[in-house]
Amino acid sequence: VPVFILAGLLVHCVFLVSIFDIYFSSPLVHGMTPRQTPLPPPAKRLVLFVADGLRADSLYALDSNGTARAPYLRGILENNGSWGISHTRVPTESRPGHVALIAGFYEDVSAVAKGWKENPVEFDSVFNESKYTWSWGSPDILPMFAKGATGDHVYTFCYAAESEDFGAEDAAKLDIWVFDHVKSFFNSSRSNQTLFSALNEEKVVLFLHLLGIDTNGHAHRPNSREYQENIKQVDEGVKEIASLIDNFYGNDGKTAFILTSDHGMTDWGSHGAGHPSETLTPLIVWGAGINYPQKVTSQSFDDNFLKEWKLENLKRLDVNQADIAPLMASLIGVPFPVNSVGTLPLEYLNSSALFKAESMFTNAIQILEQFKVKMSQKKETTLSFLFTPFKPLSASEQINFLQKIRLYIQQQKYDEAVSLCKTLINLALEGLSYYHTYDRLFLGLSIAVGFVGWTTYVILVIIKAHTNLTKTVPANKKKSTVLFYGFASAGMIIAFFLLIQTCPWTYYIYCLLPVPVWYAVVKEIPVIQDLATNVLSLHIGPSIGFLLVCILGIEILVFSFFYRSALTVGLLVFAGWPVITQLWIQAKTKALIWTLLCVLLAVFPLMPVVGREPNIPLVIAAGLLTLLISFFSLASLCKSENKYRDNEHLKVYFYQMFSVALSTYVVGSTHNSLKIKQGLPVMNQIISWMTLVSSPVLLLLSPTFLFERLFSILLSLMSTYLLLSTGYEALFPLALFGLMFVWINMEQEALQHYGLSLKPKLAVFNFTCAVDITQFRQLHLDDVRRSFFFVFFIVTAFFGTGNIASINSFDPASVYCFLTVFSPFMMGGLLLLKVAIPFVLVSCAFEAVQVTTQLSSKSLFLIVLVISDIMALHFFFLVKDYGSWLDIGTSISHYVLVMSLTIFMMVMNGLAQLLTTQKLGLSRRTKHHS
Repeated sequence: VPVFILAGLLVHCVFLVSIFDIYFSSPLVHGMTPRQTPLPPPAKRLVLFVADGLRADSLYALDSNGTARAPYLRGILENNGSWGISHTRVPTESRPGHVALIAGFYEDVSAVAKGWKENPVEFDSVFNESKYTWSWGSPDILPMFAKGATGDHVYTFCYAAESEDFGAEDAAKLDIWVFDHVKSFFNSSRSNQTLFSALNEEKVVLFLHLLGIDTNGHAHRPNSREYQENIKQVDEGVKEIASLIDNFYGNDGKTAFILTSDHGMTDWGSHGAGHPSETLTPLIVWGAGINYPQKVTSQSFDDNFLKEWKLENLKRLDVNQADIAPLMASLIGVPFPVNSVGTLPLEYLNSSALFKAESMFTNAIQILEQFKVKMSQKKETTLSFLFTPFKPLSASEQINFLQKIRLYIQQQKYDEAVSLCKTLINLALEGLSYYHTYDRLFLGLSIAVGFVGWTTYVILVIIKAHTNLTKTVPANKKKSTVLFYGFASAGMIIAFFLLIQTCPWTYYIYCLLPVPVWYAVVKEIPVIQDLATNVLSLHIGPSIGFLLVCILGIEILVFSFFYRSALTVGLLVFAGWPVITQLWIQAKTKALIWTLLCVLLAVFPLMPVVGREPNIPLVIAAGLLTLLISFFSLASLCKSENKYRDNEHLKVYFYQMFSVALSTYVVGSTHNSLKIKQGLPVMNQIISWMTLVSSPVLLLLSPTFLFERLFSILLSLMSTYLLLSTGYEALFPLALFGLMFVWINMEQEALQHYGLSLKPKLAVFNFTCAVDITQFRQLHLDDVRRSFFFVFFIVTAFFGTGNIASINSFDPASVYCFLTVFSPFMMGGLLLLKVAIPFVLVSCAFEAVQVTTQLSSKSLFLIVLVISDIMALHFFFLVKDYGSWLDIGTSISHYVLVMSLTIFMMVMNGLAQLLTTQKLGLSRRTKHHS
């Protein structure tokens, strides 16, 4: 068993990691020379304000009484500058947003996984190309651009990381800190000659990162008074800084100002996915070299924002977020960042036609350089007869384009030159993407072949070891040697091919993995032949019917990842299961309770995703309900005379119940304290962490009788789950556990119904009593349904209360009982724990089902593996990297979810065995069943 499980884990890890190599590897190439416009720039210096987490509609929309939320900025876009919407990309997080703004490229998904504070990949930025950059703001963002810079001309001033507190009185103080420090910086420069002369140089950037709006949005939601007030304070601050800088330079008219945001925010205060509220950010530009407002009579956009914002008559100039980097570079005359893929938005510039054409030409050459480097890299690592170049940009086409553009500029046909530059940029970007995804089909096929081989092998193992469908066939020595050499030589040929092309080492794994997997399958050919003859002698009708039902079940599971309501349909079908199979005749009460609980659980997937609307009274109600249920259970336990019971165990239950009561109190008091802006009480924080640590210990002290141990697991997990709940989801584990409890009883009835074994007495059933290996029975068709129930319940545990697949459905409010200071890894860990708790409940119930139905845990688990692998194969082909950003993000997270689900189930299987069989005590007698 261990070898098989290790192989399985390894194979699944490879399948999981492969997606990042196939779809999401870093798009950066190195070795380009920086290019800059050969004409004098309009501005000497640039001030960049980034209001973190500011939505476009929050800034531009008018208040209910028709006044502007940001009067100064509204005045700018009406009288002095140009405005528009900057469209960001997924993931809408601070790090990728700032990289797009300042370096001009969209970070690949893998960069987010590699951490926030450091540079996972080295890149060039506008700050790096400037003469000097001074920046103020958050320690999460600024060091990233200073680290990537060559030399030491990028200076950062950050506050302490502890200041980013979601529970603080007001996060706007983060922005006030920035404004105050900038003011004192300019004041001190008058008495510091070196600093004064540095500030008067050309090509200077000042960057103000304003995190208050984002923090207030997370803590109070974007429609709150705090968020709106913060926007007013930022508006005031921008006004003060702009006039301070103009005065400092004697109103020389050589300063350009840009105000924008790195990402927006959903109505429920989160970001990360591709909802329009997250991807639409404001952009207001004014000062040196910038166009004045352009009056228009009509403009057509897909949205109704212009009307809502009363800005129909002012020209709206939309850009992609990466276009802001080339805009900044051309304004102060520094080279475009070498990795930038942005297109210069010419409508913002108020300069000569020659300057516009030359800048556009520089932009085109800079992107073409990247294309050339990417192409030569691909050409070096591919055999010449296998290499298919990107036709529209062959070497002759490139020369043709560049000569034409040069000629147009010399003939002063600037408009034609600009439009030709845009064509060239688009082609170069297409070409970049073509070479970036060059190996995709080949790698995808290798993985798919491996996947199918592995699933086939698992099915063969089940049939051979756990059913009596096949006779044991004697192995043919000669044949197997031939097979072995055949596959070995195939592996050699593949490796040789990869070696000639100097492929990365990961390619070897993906391409060679199918070889041993398929060797294992082909080796079992006699078993397959034997099986075929056996199956044909069975009744064909029922078998085909059964297969169709299986396929339908799996499709419903796949569907439920896209529409949670599919789970409701599935649960309603489950509710009718006792009727369909005539089970209700022999166990009327159990069947009725089963049906009621299925219907109750079916309500949860129809509810809105958790976290949108916090509802603390419901959490408190769930806590009280848990206590009520435990009182009744305890009373019935005390009544039933069990000769194995002692009073020590009752103490454990009372401690656990006390813990649940304490959690209920802590949740209520913490959220009240945060409401009146007094932060997180230290006492509550200590109790929360102690509950988290002590609950698993208490669990292991309880007796290992079936129902008592399961009941103890519920109490333990509920005390932690309540602390992580903000709404109706606190009731979910209760409904789920009720159903699991009845499921264990129903499976007993099913066993009897199919005459597979006698009914063991569940009341005195003990997890630790060694199950006699000889009593393990062979698999029956009904066991496939058992495994399917398990997978279905696991998916329900996942999607029952929310869409885990989207980053923006996590609500930081869930972890406020534990911490309120921003810490991505700690918060992420606690949110994952919250997701895992319903999962553990289902796994423990499944463990109980395995033991009481006398099956080895391996055989049922293998069926589960097959079901989840078939689902994963579906999602592997559904992964996209085109279309709306929302679709791309969802398709990746679905695949990652299903794959991690499989790996997770292997871990959970072990955890469930530990939770059900281990007991801490003075006299330790633990025996395993497996």
